[in-house]
Amino acid sequence: MASNKILASAAKSASYNMVLQIMFRMMTFVLNAFVLRYISKEMLGVVNVRLTLLYSTILFVSREAFRRACLSQGSRQQWQQVINLLWCTFPLGILCGSIFGYMWVTFLEQPDPNTVPHYSLAVVVFASSAILELLAEPMWVLGQAMLFVKLKVIVEGLAIAGRCFLTVILVLTAPHLGIVGFCIAQLFYTLIYLGLYYTYFMWYVKNFGKKDEDFPIKSPSDFFPGQIQGQAWTSEELTKLTWSFFKQGFLKQLLTEGERYVMTFFDVLSFGDQGIYDVINNLGSLAARFIFQPIEESGYLFFAQTLKRGVPVKDQPKDTIHLASQVYQCLLKCVVLIGVTILVFGYAYSYLLLDLYAGSLLSSGTGPTLLRWYCVYVLLIAINGTTECFVFAAMSQKDVDRYNHKMFVFSLFFLLSSWYLTKTIGSVGFILANCLNMSARILHSIYFTLNYYKDSSLHQPLRGLLPSLPVVISFIASWVITTISEVHLCCDRGVLYRIAHIAVGAFCLLVVAVMILLFERDLLSFIMEQWKTRRGKRNESKRTKDE
Repeated sequence: MASNKILASAAKSASYNMVLQIMFRMMTFVLNAFVLRYISKEMLGVVNVRLTLLYSTILFVSREAFRRACLSQGSRQQWQQVINLLWCTFPLGILCGSIFGYMWVTFLEQPDPNTVPHYSLAVVVFASSAILELLAEPMWVLGQAMLFVKLKVIVEGLAIAGRCFLTVILVLTAPHLGIVGFCIAQLFYTLIYLGLYYTYFMWYVKNFGKKDEDFPIKSPSDFFPGQIQGQAWTSEELTKLTWSFFKQGFLKQLLTEGERYVMTFFDVLSFGDQGIYDVINNLGSLAARFIFQPIEESGYLFFAQTLKRGVPVKDQPKDTIHLASQVYQCLLKCVVLIGVTILVFGYAYSYLLLDLYAGSLLSSGTGPTLLRWYCVYVLLIAINGTTECFVFAAMSQKDVDRYNHKMFVFSLFFLLSSWYLTKTIGSVGFILANCLNMSARILHSIYFTLNYYKDSSLHQPLRGLLPSLPVVISFIASWVITTISEVHLCCDRGVLYRIAHIAVGAFCLLVVAVMILLFERDLLSFIMEQWKTRRGKRNESKRTKDE
């Protein structure tokens, strides 16, 4: 079945994306631990918050809506129309880069030139990097749609590795460059990214373009805009869907990067404090980035290509809706178990982690409190990402438009709560505001899901939100035991006490894992079934090659 093939490819994509995110976050993890000892907190805040926000804002506004629309089921009937639409991202990127770059230089507070010189040059470089990256957008979408699951991991992995290694080399050998060194590394990333995508697809078209009947591009010129005889330059339906996602995406970006916008535009924290918060944020978001985000992306890819958008459950093919509901429930159960594990053990081991990572710079003050609250936020991110990937794939265009208005309310509430809570209780207010925002979005997704399945008593995927009772009890017991262990064994009594504290946590984690194996049989059966399917297809492909 086509749905099973898409599911297998989506699962494979999730695995590869997880590897990519692990590599990226671990490199960032090591890089931050390294550069914290060689650059100022102010430099870290400018690069990791101010300039990275500029870069991500340009990319998100310019391409996110196009990606979501062009990966929806039925949008690739005429690929030239899709390619034409995707090339609109480049002029849109130039417009966004010019507007946002001007704002970053003119209207925002600039760092002390004695501490962080060449700030204006850095703004130009990071904006240009984002704009140039859009030149590979048709290749990226084509690779995702054709299920070239390894390509994204290899391209972005090599580009990230190149940027990290060059940053370390420049910080070590040319510290006088300051922020210019980060600019050089960022441009190096963009050049690798573009070069690899164009090189791969030009090679693939030359060698397999005409042999692969499913591959829509037969000539290198097909990657570029072109007129289609007797047809419109691009699809009207696809354009409307893109516009709907564009309005929604702009608000979603405010929600995703809201705390950085508040930091940037309202000056609630100094550049040094922004740098420390960003390090904590990177540590706390490790699981969210390298586990939950790939699951969300691959889940959306599966649901978008399996479900008929805007069609009620009763009118969907029975096999398709059964498989989609089963996947939805299992994804929810999986991310909830991972998220609760991070919450339970993160509470008792936040101080120890920060102390080992960067010493008293992070473990003193609000660092451990920030990380503990971030563990709560990670659980909410896990649930929200999974529910929304289903909701966005099942929504009709009218539903998407209605949701845009709700997103505006979410955005306004989040920004106001971020500003107020941060002014009132400090940097932890950012995380609390994020938790409130995620909770509101989760409630909306649950409401949509309940309405979507109201005519079907056979499918109840939201059951995946509730672990079995023995697993819940094991989590509660582990939290109590590890919290007591932290009070008596950690972290100022020497190495042996720290090792004992870690051993207590390892034992509790083992007990939790055993309880999951014993009482979450449906989830484990589904995972094993998908693993066997992938293994069978791999063996079949191997036999075909041998023949």
